Amino acid sequence: MSLKSIALTLVGAALVGAAGAYAFATRHGEIAAITPPDPASFDSALVEQGAIVAGLGNCHVCHTGASGAEYAGGLALPTPFGTIYTSNITPDPVAGIGGWSLEAFVRAMREGISRDGSHLYPAFPYDYYAKVTDADLEALYAYLMTRPAVATAAPETALPFPFGFRPLMEGWNILHLEKGIFEPDPAQSETWNRGAYIVEGLGHCGACHTPRNAMGAAPKSGPDAYAGGYAEGWYAPPLTAATTAPIPWTEIALVNYLIDGWDADHGIVAGPMKPVVNDLYEQSEDDVFAIAAYIMHLKGGEKPEAEQDAIVAEARARADKAEWGHPEAPPVPDDPQMAEGARIFEAQCATCHKAGGLPSPLGLGTSIWSDEPANLVRITFEGNTPGPLGSLDRAMPGRANQISDAEMAALAAFMRARYTERPAWPADLVARRIAEARADLAHRAAGGH
Repeated sequence: MSLKSIALTLVGAALVGAAGAYAFATRHGEIAAITPPDPASFDSALVEQGAIVAGLGNCHVCHTGASGAEYAGGLALPTPFGTIYTSNITPDPVAGIGGWSLEAFVRAMREGISRDGSHLYPAFPYDYYAKVTDADLEALYAYLMTRPAVATAAPETALPFPFGFRPLMEGWNILHLEKGIFEPDPAQSETWNRGAYIVEGLGHCGACHTPRNAMGAAPKSGPDAYAGGYAEGWYAPPLTAATTAPIPWTEIALVNYLIDGWDADHGIVAGPMKPVVNDLYEQSEDDVFAIAAYIMHLKGGEKPEAEQDAIVAEARARADKAEWGHPEAPPVPDDPQMAEGARIFEAQCATCHKAGGLPSPLGLGTSIWSDEPANLVRITFEGNTPGPLGSLDRAMPGRANQISDAEMAALAAFMRARYTERPAWPADLVARRIAEARADLAHRAAGGH
């Protein structure tokens, strides 16, 4: 054996040994399995509270896969590290969490450690659920343990090396998991604190609305917190003052958006945000007002009423005049791509998006004003049918089969120029978002989740 081979063998052995020592040092003990509790053993009021907690946490959204069985898992979550499949959290003792005690459930929610002692991946947002109170976790446990048991096992997550080596998550937790239940701020109102508790904990809003670092962590504080992120190919805009919305948000506008999925000054909810507002539609209005109050804090508060009114009037006047068919609308540009975009708009969009048509003109839509073209591409391709529960009559059909990639690029360029005062999106960025959207649609058509 050559010296080089011997050296490589020794290095390999050292790495394996170090990995084994690390795994041993960071192991977590298994919590003994239990016999699934009798659903009748849980107090009905506790189960009802658990339903509220599950709704605020949108648990069913991720834990319901292609089978359609609620909480049975199997949803494929694409990440930069590979595809992660959500787990079955029904009370089946083999495929689900029926053998989990409350102790095991709480540990998983707060520390990201499964009942058997293995690490969970933070695609499950335990770094947010760590802030949830004992009472709410007990209620959520009662609710899940009284759901129908589903014996279907979710697909196993198998990330490529080294990400599939779960003990590495111990280091991730040391760096990024902030332990400790939410502590109310005595200087703030009860409503503000309730909103902070939901946004920072149960609602895990930052999981989508915060850019993730190279380790897949979403900062909980600092300039990046709530500065905008991505979810399922859609852009989750900033919840801070950095928003590009042409009309500044107000608390009541947020309440409209979060309950009904639509606001006249901001447009309609679509994409991964739609199931979130559909859950909030079923929740207490007090909780939605609390969420809105806290988000307005993140945004730096509302503008003075007179200033807000002036901005609204100016933005609406500009947006109304830009509408297709308005007597003062700008002429179709001579630029060939813009002219092509106008032609496509007239053929595909103008039936609804025209002067005297929808109550929220296109020129007020955040997706067109955004730095990111992803949402305009996605909603054009995928549509928004059905619409949010609170505004079902505002559904929009997808156009993926009626429009080519080149036509989508022309349409995006035309709409950006016509309906906003922002610079053009980079052509390569638009092309990349179109390609990503097409790939996702093809994956779903082929039977992917």
